Amino acid sequence: MTLLSRWALPTYKSQSAVTTVISEKFLKPLLLATAIAAFLSGCAATVDRSPVPADPQIPAKLTPTSGTYQDLVNLPPPRGKVLAAVYGFRDQTGQYKKHPHSNFSTAVTQGAGSMLVRAMLESGWFVPVEREGLQDLLTERKIIRAALKQKNGNGEASLPSLMSANVLLEGGIVAYDTNVMTGGAGARYFGIGASDLYRMDQVTISLRAVDIRSGRVLKNVFTTKTIYSYEVDVGVFRFVSFKRLLEAEAGFTRNEPAQLCVMEAIESAMVHLIVGGIKDNLWQLANADDINSPVVQAYLGDQRELRTQRALPTPFFPLAADAGLETGGGAGDAYPWEGASQPSYSIAGKSDPAPSSSSSQP
Repeated sequence: MTLLSRWALPTYKSQSAVTTVISEKFLKPLLLATAIAAFLSGCAATVDRSPVPADPQIPAKLTPTSGTYQDLVNLPPPRGKVLAAVYGFRDQTGQYKKHPHSNFSTAVTQGAGSMLVRAMLESGWFVPVEREGLQDLLTERKIIRAALKQKNGNGEASLPSLMSANVLLEGGIVAYDTNVMTGGAGARYFGIGASDLYRMDQVTISLRAVDIRSGRVLKNVFTTKTIYSYEVDVGVFRFVSFKRLLEAEAGFTRNEPAQLCVMEAIESAMVHLIVGGIKDNLWQLANADDINSPVVQAYLGDQRELRTQRALPTPFFPLAADAGLETGGGAGDAYPWEGASQPSYSIAGKSDPAPSSSSSQP
């Protein structure tokens, strides 16, 4: 008994000491990981401005708007609204979601036509007439006409005719590019680290106004919106002692809704279409002095900047740089337009010089 007590007591004390050491080694990395996760969560709440609620039962609310929507509703009033028809605003990309999503799910929304009609109404410049659901409208009018005819004793049923449009709005979602830019950063020290990843997609909208009487395209506008997604992750993977492994991780991801990006691109295209039509005298303002309004001048400045900006650097087009295509420079020039003559555009065998950037802008 005495020998057993002598061995048992030191063994108990050494186990207690080992437990204390293990606890200290366990708690320090855990506290550090918790602090990093709390910091990143605070950053996420600041960036997203909508932290995850405690109650997952979020009530329905109106679709959030962007700064482009504010520009749309703050346009100066027109002299007269334009009757416009939209038969469809379709997805022309033909792209589907990648694996592991369903192969039958499209990459972008199929309801862009409804978004365009909403933008037309909110702008205050157009009066949209129903054409996308025209067959349903005609069927309902037949029912009303039959009811009126029966009520009048098989007499003539009077029903006002449908309104005709002056302008036809056409276009669609013409491009959707994924992984336009990807990147990230991270750091890890003794099994404790954090990382940040991001991805940028891009959606392009085409919108044009067509004169119904002549079929002439009055204005054509292209707008592009970036879809931004990012992921933040922090974790701990460390052996705190023999056969003692500490593992913890936390993180979040945020994907910008693609349908909201499509809606913002449509709203931007609508504003550019209206402002461009004002500049080209396609439609007029109620007050001519409203041409100096901040919204109109801002979008006119964007259009002028688009016409005067230089082309993309050659590294975005490696084939043109390597082959020395007709860009005014030799093969391998990083920026072939530097100190070179203007390129030429050939139409039907006739060569005309490209417009100079110093030419007068509208």
